[in-house]
Amino acid sequence: MASTQVSQVAASSLPVIPTDTENRPKADFHPGIWGDMFINDIDAATELQFEELKEQVRKMIVGPVDDLNQKLAFIDAVQRLGVSYHFEKEIDDELENIYHDMKSDDVEYDLYTTALRFRLLRQHGYRVSCEAFNMFKDVEGNFKASPASDVRGLLELYEASHMRIQGDDILEEAISFTKAQLTLSLPALDHPLSEQVDHALKQSIRRGLPRVEARKFISVYEDIESHNKALLQFAKIDFNLLQLLHRKELSEIYFYDSLKVVEGFGLYKKAAICKRQSGGRGDLKCMDQLPEYMQISYKALLDVYEEMEQLLVDQERQYRVEYARKAMIRLAQAYLLEAKWTHLNYKPTFEEFRDNALPTSGYAMLAITAFVGMGDVITPETFKWAANDPKIIKASTIICRFMDDIAEHKFNHRREDDCSAIECYMEQYGVTAQEAYDEFNKHIESSWKDVNEEFLKPTEMPTPVLSRSLNLARVMDVLYREGDGYTHVGKAAKGGITSLLIDAIPL
Repeated sequence: MASTQVSQVAASSLPVIPTDTENRPKADFHPGIWGDMFINDIDAATELQFEELKEQVRKMIVGPVDDLNQKLAFIDAVQRLGVSYHFEKEIDDELENIYHDMKSDDVEYDLYTTALRFRLLRQHGYRVSCEAFNMFKDVEGNFKASPASDVRGLLELYEASHMRIQGDDILEEAISFTKAQLTLSLPALDHPLSEQVDHALKQSIRRGLPRVEARKFISVYEDIESHNKALLQFAKIDFNLLQLLHRKELSEIYFYDSLKVVEGFGLYKKAAICKRQSGGRGDLKCMDQLPEYMQISYKALLDVYEEMEQLLVDQERQYRVEYARKAMIRLAQAYLLEAKWTHLNYKPTFEEFRDNALPTSGYAMLAITAFVGMGDVITPETFKWAANDPKIIKASTIICRFMDDIAEHKFNHRREDDCSAIECYMEQYGVTAQEAYDEFNKHIESSWKDVNEEFLKPTEMPTPVLSRSLNLARVMDVLYREGDGYTHVGKAAKGGITSLLIDAIPL
């Protein structure tokens, strides 16, 4: 690509950035808000009912049910309550049966059942057609007014629309239709349906973080009159057990109050310089080239890779660390180019900025690094696939970068040394800020379609591999939907961490 070549030329001609801290632009990150909150003793959790309830739930999943609506609703509840990882095979088998039965089933189901079946099957990789929703449209091709009174059906169609892929035009219409209808109906709804609708309009199931959503849904499910008591109690105990496990893990992590994690990324701009002495691997030889505040972080970074290699030697998997290290170096090089642009007061074109900005999101590096410790599901082919920028990693990267760019520009949360993709686009194409936001949002929505499509069978990689990129995209939707919830920790981050790691569920 021409823009990539321009970036490479620019990188080679720009000066190396200084290592002094006095001239280093500051970010207005506030201090860490959690302190030593996670360093607690692990309390013993009750498991008296756990195994018994687990077996009850398993039997209900696989048991024969004449009503498709009930079967789908129960599987959906198991997933949304966060306990489906106990019953993956059972759920897969049941949904496979439902998928095959659907091909010969000529029954016309209501909107709720049709939409719920579609969403569950798409979530599990089945290539079901969205043409089934045409039966809810009139002769002119518009969604009928009659479903507007069916709030549960509209809500399910709204959630199903978030599973759309490229070419699912009917779901493009459906999401606009259902969003408008649900917004109008919300003031007249009773609890708990009102809470379900209100939350869905803010955060869809597909784009929410599963553990955060499970905690919210446990509270809602308890208020649904028809809830299954055994399933609810099992979900509560399971949530508390996982919470204790997560607390224990976090208590073993050493927190540096003086070193914000985001600030640590600044070292990669300098680490890219160091790699030219150390043959690309990075070592302690170039430590003295770094300012003092970065030396601790750089040493910690090298220690992480060393430790990973030592842990994987016996399993003959140390090759994985080399892929992770190369991904980090690529990130460092991208950061270095941005830093050089800043120090030279060089204004890149939007295409130049975009091509370099996508790697600086860190999502490709995070996805590849996540594979290092994932076990037998990961093979050398996994890393070769990931290193070639596959569609799902590209898509999650675009979601990350463009949502960040919109939030930073809209809420003026940019560091003073950061370029702005929005401003580059506005200046180059002569458009307003809102027009730039709209264009970026189109790319974000298109990327979500690509993410969804990559999960449809047959997949290039196993679902656990693909899920890493899906979850990274979800993080952005949660934290950046209503602004920059990372730089300035907001309700989404605080509430999510508190509900997941601090507050246990009363049994």
